[in-house]
Amino acid sequence: MKKMNNSPIQWYPGHMAKTKRELKERMNLIDCIYEIIDARMPMSSKIKDIDDILRDKPRILVMTKKDLCDLNVTNKWAKLYEEKGYKVVMLDLTNNQDYKKLIDITKEMMKPIQEKRKQQGLKPKEIKVGVIGIPNVGKSTLINKLAGRKVANVGNKPGVTKQVNWLKTNNGLLLLDTPGILWPKIEDNEEAFNLAATATIKPEILNMTDIGGYLVSFLKNYYPHILEERYKIEVSKDPNEVFLEIANKIGAYKNEEIDYEKVCIKVYNDVVNGSIRGVTFDRWKENY
Repeated sequence: MKKMNNSPIQWYPGHMAKTKRELKERMNLIDCIYEIIDARMPMSSKIKDIDDILRDKPRILVMTKKDLCDLNVTNKWAKLYEEKGYKVVMLDLTNNQDYKKLIDITKEMMKPIQEKRKQQGLKPKEIKVGVIGIPNVGKSTLINKLAGRKVANVGNKPGVTKQVNWLKTNNGLLLLDTPGILWPKIEDNEEAFNLAATATIKPEILNMTDIGGYLVSFLKNYYPHILEERYKIEVSKDPNEVFLEIANKIGAYKNEEIDYEKVCIKVYNDVVNGSIRGVTFDRWKENY
């Protein structure tokens, strides 16, 4: 298994730069921000260099895909963000009621504004919320939950949302849906693999055998029991032996040799579609 080279990944489609400009233009209209991150990668999925655009707007850090992460690890990240002053809410978007926690936190955060309006004899304000995040972290799924109907397209791939849109809900919120934003260069190899392994960047940007090799090695090191349960194998210390075991189970052979690409695609798809769960890719270190 070859390793990815150390040059930065260039990944910045034109719509991302446009989204940042449009977000900046609308910032005066926005009352608060939902910053969506993937609970499986609480650091890698957090937008870089966005604070200068969001300025001092009240912000809720929404960790989606709670049902897919390793809560023991992700909870440490949530605590860190809370210590930095964020309001953090962790959501399982497969649960039809879980998103209501976010509505409650938003209304509590906006209470001073609504109280002031009440004192002035005004009706409650429709809260304008900017919804931001990198591609494929669950923004559209969350928006559809909040709206109570399908108003945003959903897909397990980056680039589903193409433009900035205002969307009404029946919860007193007006949502500004934005396309996924990434930063111009992904300098860190591990971060790049985390993003690729969760379908945040297209696998073509890297290489499927590189992504699969990273996933097998990562799972072997941190979650061998998950590999064993998913593929009914016995995990050894050698990643190549793990590839061999999986290949035997799924029949991944070409000309009597292991079809590494087929194994990689299988493991990748199992992560992306949620068949492999209980995993957090950003490992916690005490010096964060």
